[in-house]
Amino acid sequence: MKKQRSSRMVVAVQGASLKKMIILAVLGCMMMFMLIGAITSLKPEYRISSSSVSNMTDQFSQETFIHLFSFENHYFSQLLPKERQKPNYSALLFRMATSINPDDPRSLLGGELPGFTLYDSKIIVAGEGTDYTNMPYESAPPLEVMLAERQASLESLEEADKKHEEKQVPPPTQTTGGRKVVYIYHTHTRESYLPALKGVTDPDLAFHRTVNVTKVGEKLAEEMEKRGIGAEVSTIDIEGELKKKGMKYYQAYDMSRKTVVEAMSRNRDLQYFIDIHRDARRRKYTTIKIHGADYARVAFIIGGENARYEKNLQLATQLHHLLQKKYPGLSRGVIEKKGAETNGKFNQDLSENALLIEFGGVDNTFEELFRSVSAVADVFSEYYWQAQKVQAPAPAEKR
Repeated sequence: MKKQRSSRMVVAVQGASLKKMIILAVLGCMMMFMLIGAITSLKPEYRISSSSVSNMTDQFSQETFIHLFSFENHYFSQLLPKERQKPNYSALLFRMATSINPDDPRSLLGGELPGFTLYDSKIIVAGEGTDYTNMPYESAPPLEVMLAERQASLESLEEADKKHEEKQVPPPTQTTGGRKVVYIYHTHTRESYLPALKGVTDPDLAFHRTVNVTKVGEKLAEEMEKRGIGAEVSTIDIEGELKKKGMKYYQAYDMSRKTVVEAMSRNRDLQYFIDIHRDARRRKYTTIKIHGADYARVAFIIGGENARYEKNLQLATQLHHLLQKKYPGLSRGVIEKKGAETNGKFNQDLSENALLIEFGGVDNTFEELFRSVSAVADVFSEYYWQAQKVQAPAPAEKR
């Protein structure tokens, strides 16, 4: 009898544990389906994706990844200094939980101080004198400036044009054969320069309807053509279109994006897309003397949230180094911008050959700007024709 009772108890216990396992399995499946359903029903911007994983891993330092590799191969830990060969797990957990990097005060101040998010940008390649205190930035014009008609000095523009034309460029040895392969446009069309605006000294008022960065874009196209590279310049006043449609200034990239897409569909020969801007920094940061002449310095801006980031970064970096070689100090470097306070794409996801170039600052003259335009066209043509040689198909072998 005792043996029968004990066997019945064992069977009962086994049956109860089996029921618990079945219930747990059913509940686990239900929770899994509920989790999958919640994830797939989210809006695309909130779903787990390669970009969200990338944003999360941005919180980790390079040392963290080396520590992870060292779990499998201890040789990797030898690459770190002795004092850092042991990971600081508490600091890592704190950073994951708060997005605050104890080694970088910007991560704390950026969320508390208005305007401090400007310094969320990253210097990929630093030009001469470029650091986090003087990176390029743009300020939106006050509404009254957008609506006002200001008097501009066309004489200074014509004089700069005349002086620039005196510099002769030898005829090109090769051309694109009439094909327009470079598209130049201006998202912030009315960004202008104080020396060209009569009676204006406030940098926040350096905007004009006609005398602005579009003149820089037109000159860049001319210089490209002189070197055999066909270029097309957009004549669309983006900020004027924003006003017509009742759109906000921050939507300028949405408007210019349509311009680029239309140009791409209209002309299949277009290979390079250059957005011309003007920095809001003052003269001491945006001017350099080369061979006794003043030049307006340039900066290359890369959107850190575009799908073609790597290719665009490679292009900007190569042009920076070419400028550094032929015109030392002209380039302020290559800057990555992303985050809530900026566009993050700058239309660069449309092409692997997209550039945003800041030409000078609010205090630069058109004479200085046109010198820089000539320099940029010079190194760009060198890059372009070299790239054409690389991409050209190999000649067919003779039989």
